[in-house]
Amino acid sequence: MVRIANIEINATYLKEESSMSVKLETGVISIFPMFQKEHPITFRLLEIYASKEAYQSHLKTPHFLHYKKATLHMVKSLKLVEMSTLDPKCMPLIFSKMK
Repeated sequence: MVRIANIEINATYLKEESSMSVKLETGVISIFPMFQKEHPITFRLLEIYASKEAYQSHLKTPHFLHYKKATLHMVKSLKLVEMSTLDPKCMPLIFSKMK
């Protein structure tokens, strides 16, 4: 499951939650936060999950629930864009190149 999240929020919470998710959850392959240089409070997250079930499990973790509760009043906007890969066979090669 691949998705792009567009969000305006305080980056401190975003960095903490994404880091914990990747470290602690086997089904979270990537939550990679980036910000727009021209508008530093506008973020994009590349989210890659092993499956829809892994994503549903992620939503129930203590660190995600803490992030949602702590940032609810800070989120100016949130749009989740479901994506499909053009070449699924290429996906395993993406992160292997970082070694």
